[in-house]
Amino acid sequence: MSKLVKITTVAVLVLAVCIVIILKQRMSPALGTKNDVHTKAMPRLVDVGAKTCIPCKLMAPILEELKTEYAGRLQVDFLDVSINPEFAGQYEVTIIPTQIFFDASGKELFRHEGFLSKEDILAKWKELGVELEKAK
Repeated sequence: MSKLVKITTVAVLVLAVCIVIILKQRMSPALGTKNDVHTKAMPRLVDVGAKTCIPCKLMAPILEELKTEYAGRLQVDFLDVSINPEFAGQYEVTIIPTQIFFDASGKELFRHEGFLSKEDILAKWKELGVELEKAK
């Protein structure tokens, strides 16, 4: 077997392994993908930002309050694009923070760019026809 054939064979094998790895990652979505599977269908608020961004830092306690107060009724996720830049592409985000409101079936209902207060978030859910009750 010539040296060129051996090199070509190794290159094809490496390429095949890379393709298998990429396909496997796409088939099992990581946290933060639009196709997350939930055990209970509920509305979802996704905040795409970065822990180093000032408006994002201001949003952090609001998101934590919403997670706690509406546990089991509203899924709240913070996706950090400084750690996982691919989130920006997945959610088509160009400005951080961006809040994306999804219904229980995963359909996007609304998005907002910039800081958004807790009161404004709750008012938007109500405007979208989603009545949220605080967890007991």
